[in-house]
Amino acid sequence: MGVRFLKMAVIYIVLGIGIGIYMGTTLNFALTSVHAHANLFGWATLALCGFTYLSFPKAAESRLAEWHFWLQGTGLPIMLISLSFMANGYDQEWISTIKRIGESVAGCGILVFAVNVFLHVKETKREEHI
Repeated sequence: MGVRFLKMAVIYIVLGIGIGIYMGTTLNFALTSVHAHANLFGWATLALCGFTYLSFPKAAESRLAEWHFWLQGTGLPIMLISLSFMANGYDQEWISTIKRIGESVAGCGILVFAVNVFLHVKETKREEHI
């Protein structure tokens, strides 16, 4: 499961950096919030979740990890796409509603991750290397 999260994270860093390059070359910074969310909620959050799952196999093997993957993997793109429309002036109520749905689904994914961590991540003694 950790590898799946890392691969999804890489998609978001490519997207986030691509948006940043686009904004820099066109001097159109309308997508700043999309850029920030792709990099932080996409790349950084998913990479940290991936490394958590790689470090704690019991958490990675749980059904909660699967739910986390699909909730965040579904909600985040919905949120980013609708936010892109809003940032470009398409601020109709139905787009805001779709964005809120995406945010809620992705947020539920993070809550599932939190429950998974508290249930399955335990302290382990690591051998010290001198």
